[in-house]
Amino acid sequence: MVPIDKALRLAQDADLDLVEVAPNSDPPVAKIMDFGKFKYEAAQKAKEARRNQANTVLKEVRFRLKIDKHDYETKTKRAIGFLQQGDKVKAMIQFRGREQSRPELGVRLLQKFSEDIVEFGTVESNPRIDGRNMVMVIAPLRNKSEAKAEQNARRAEEKATRRAEKSTDGGDAEHPAE
Repeated sequence: MVPIDKALRLAQDADLDLVEVAPNSDPPVAKIMDFGKFKYEAAQKAKEARRNQANTVLKEVRFRLKIDKHDYETKTKRAIGFLQQGDKVKAMIQFRGREQSRPELGVRLLQKFSEDIVEFGTVESNPRIDGRNMVMVIAPLRNKSEAKAEQNARRAEEKATRRAEKSTDGGDAEHPAE
């Protein structure tokens, strides 16, 4: 702890600036440093934080009320893939003609869907009717940045195992020495 005028003098002697680092603390914290360098490093940190920040995207999976078992399984797998990538999934059932008079069938289908993907996501908004459609939103269990970090780690691990396999081959595997 040094008086401000003494700190300013020390900074001037060192040909540097007195930069307030933590203005909200009691007493405020200041450092003697190059202010231009401080601004540059702060900008770099902000840029890195923006780059690592992943935006959650809302992906959509559309069903019909009379969906075949295989089509349902395919769309469920697709939704699970979206959830594993950290994206939200909007499950939508389209009603046509007389189907609109039987919304309970749509609720039943969406509940079955939510039960099938329960280990990958949680229901964010329960089924609700929106015009001719019934909509439900499922949020992933982990956020996008965690999913991205895990995916990058898996890729790095696979790359390392491929390199290890390549180095243990001992040369050209197709044409061994005679």
